Amino acid sequence: MPSEVEAAVLLFSLRSNEPLVFARGYGSGFDLTMSERADLDRTMRRMWAASGSSHDRVVRILRFGLPLVIGVVAAVLVFSPFTQRAEISFLLAKDKVDMASERMKVTRAEYRGQDAKGQPFALLAGSAVQKSSAEPIVRMTDLSGAIKLADGPATIVAKTGAYNMETEKVAVPGTVQVKSANGYRIDASNVAVDLNTRTLLGEGGVDGTLNIGHFSANQLSADLDRRIVRLEGNARLRINQGVLE
Repeated sequence: MPSEVEAAVLLFSLRSNEPLVFARGYGSGFDLTMSERADLDRTMRRMWAASGSSHDRVVRILRFGLPLVIGVVAAVLVFSPFTQRAEISFLLAKDKVDMASERMKVTRAEYRGQDAKGQPFALLAGSAVQKSSAEPIVRMTDLSGAIKLADGPATIVAKTGAYNMETEKVAVPGTVQVKSANGYRIDASNVAVDLNTRTLLGEGGVDGTLNIGHFSANQLSADLDRRIVRLEGNARLRINQGVLE
């Protein structure tokens, strides 16, 4: 004779395909012993997890469907600002936001290269600021440079400078100091450099020291390509005694 568990009838819901009631095949009651209930629970779990069951299909769908859904949601979040015609508005407290008043600002700019003779040089600027696009001038501070010459390195220092991007000119309103390894020194004021014509003009006076003495003039002009320097206006040269002997 089959046991009470083997005689149990499994009823299913036609809609959800889930078990509704486990009932014994005799009598009108539905009472089960503890061992019978445990056997039925194990049978239910096996059927629920069996290959091809509804649970197995749900797991397979979620395995491939969840990553796809996550990817679609992420793509919508990323690209929706570019595809929506409606504008998104928001408010910021102006007293809590730092406003950039300059169009361009560079801190510690450095440029390295070689001149026409292959001599390496480096140019440094502590800062470079362009206030607005309406003003094509980049204002620089703490300018310095160095070049390796045949007889040793030479350095150039200026406190401030301004570069006009339209005229390609650099203006130094203060003093420009040039020093070389062999003792040459030049101090010039109000210097302007034309990058188009590669010429230099110092109209604020020039004072310097050479290996033979000291010189000064009201104005300094130079042709950077031809390497010619001219002293104009009250030009003087004081030669040290015994140098030319």
